[in-house]
Amino acid sequence: MKISPSILSADFANLQQGIELVEKNGVDYIHVDVMDGHFVPNITFGPNVLQAIRPVTKLPLDTHLMIENPEDYIDAFAEAGADIIGVHAEATPHIHRAIQMIKNKNVQAEVVINPGTSINSIYHILSMIDQILVMTVNPGFGGQSFIEESLDKIRQLADLRDEKGYHYDIEVDGGIVPETATRCKEAGADVFVAGSYIFGAEQPEKRIQLLKEAISE
Repeated sequence: MKISPSILSADFANLQQGIELVEKNGVDYIHVDVMDGHFVPNITFGPNVLQAIRPVTKLPLDTHLMIENPEDYIDAFAEAGADIIGVHAEATPHIHRAIQMIKNKNVQAEVVINPGTSINSIYHILSMIDQILVMTVNPGFGGQSFIEESLDKIRQLADLRDEKGYHYDIEVDGGIVPETATRCKEAGADVFVAGSYIFGAEQPEKRIQLLKEAISE
């Protein structure tokens, strides 16, 4: 079980401080939400920001591309230091090619699906991927409420993994607090993205500990 704090909710003026704090408290990844203002109604980081934070942490950079035409940017994010690159199935008609491009850069490949997207749309690439991100809110902004129907997708993906012998991790992102993390874990999730729950707290280290306890029970 892994925790991947999203720096979307961190203080942008003190990203290094925020990253160092969560790393010191034993998280597993740093989640970097990349938004282009087109695929989602928000704008955040580009490859230059990823490159700037790469020397700050030894943790894997779990890079979530919420952008149109992700194939145009995969190489740039890989070269900037991403360890995992996630692309949305909805963002490209060529998801198979996008996954191939990521793997050709020796980076772990992730496919992401929105709450309204069926698992059927990615069935034929499940054997290729290292991780699948199930969005448990609609992407674009932090602080949203968990979508209950996401649990069914997690169960389906966990069952397919067992049935077919696939090796992907199942990541969840959106509305993740100890209660929802526990339910996602029970459904089959392995990696838990939390942003505002951690960085919006007065004592982020306590929130990290509560999440750890929830997913280890």
